[in-house]
Amino acid sequence: MISRVLLAVGLSVLMLVTGVTSYLVLDGRQSKVAAPPSKPTAATPRAHALVLPGTLYLAQSGALYSFSSGRFHQLTAEAGWSQPTSTPDGNNLLAVKNGGYFSDVYQLNRYGTPTRQLTSNAGRLGMRDPSSNHWSLYPRLSPDGGTLWMTYDGGKCSGCLLISFDIWAMPVNGGMSKAHAWTNTNLVPGGDVQAIPVSGGIIYTQYSYDDQGRPTGQLWYTNRANSVGRALTTQAEDCRNPALSNDGTQIAMICTYVKQVSYLTIASWNGSTLGPRQTLITDQMVAQPTWAPDGSGIAYLAPGVADGPFQLWWLPKDAYAPPPPSPTPVPTPTPGGPHNGPLPSPSPTVVPPPPVIKPIEVTTNDGFDATSPMAWLA
Repeated sequence: MISRVLLAVGLSVLMLVTGVTSYLVLDGRQSKVAAPPSKPTAATPRAHALVLPGTLYLAQSGALYSFSSGRFHQLTAEAGWSQPTSTPDGNNLLAVKNGGYFSDVYQLNRYGTPTRQLTSNAGRLGMRDPSSNHWSLYPRLSPDGGTLWMTYDGGKCSGCLLISFDIWAMPVNGGMSKAHAWTNTNLVPGGDVQAIPVSGGIIYTQYSYDDQGRPTGQLWYTNRANSVGRALTTQAEDCRNPALSNDGTQIAMICTYVKQVSYLTIASWNGSTLGPRQTLITDQMVAQPTWAPDGSGIAYLAPGVADGPFQLWWLPKDAYAPPPPSPTPVPTPTPGGPHNGPLPSPSPTVVPPPPVIKPIEVTTNDGFDATSPMAWLA
């Protein structure tokens, strides 16, 4: 099935110049259906009549869109934009712009206007020697806004097309000359991508092969540069796309268990380890979970129909953390009322089962970039 294949292939643009395993596992989550998806701003019918808190930022066909008050707005032209994230103060965005054989990180205002270029990865030889170019992907800022975390191919070999992605940290005001690697894959098949700054360190996805030669993802944690770090999930779980809740106590992720599935999973986070896994969705090809800024639920991307393009979905908090139900007392005979014999013992209260809350499909005929995380601002 197309949507299943989509889960296991890498960023098509990168595959033009690399064979890196990381993106063999990440790409192609773009459907090959005959009819192209509509622009979010022109989709008919429009997005589900649902008002989510704050503003959600997504990517489609190289353009960035915002979704607020139930409506989409196109922020940039279709010019290679993806992977939006917010600055800690919530006033600006960071995003990646794909230049064809390189990519750079830019700062944009909340209306999509670029205000600053943070990296410059186009090599002097350009298309004549693509190996002179570099890629910056999955940008994130530290909580103080002073450090740019990103996936970067700084460890590739000179004059060849082999790319190995690692996690790098760069002073926002220092440029790549002052950047340094935090992880080192040593050009072995695989790669480290999508770092999430947490208190004391970073969580990221490490791609490698298991003992059966299958590419798998694992969440890792490290608290210092060039440390081996520590695995938070196993290869058998095959997890990726980590997202930290706003209160810093939970991680949402995608786990496939090395099968053609894609489960939405959450776990508690105590600053060093993950708690028991709680699988929320097992019947969709889920990608890029994102917590609502007020903690009211999780947005994610998944096809609306088999082999269809990826749509925006919303899972309310009550679906995975329902409030405790109120017990319903069972009436007992009134003392002194008509009865035969002694009064029966009071009946136990009845606690109704929690209602089944299903995810809501917010869009129906859009096609969002499932390799691109979403940003959500209050």
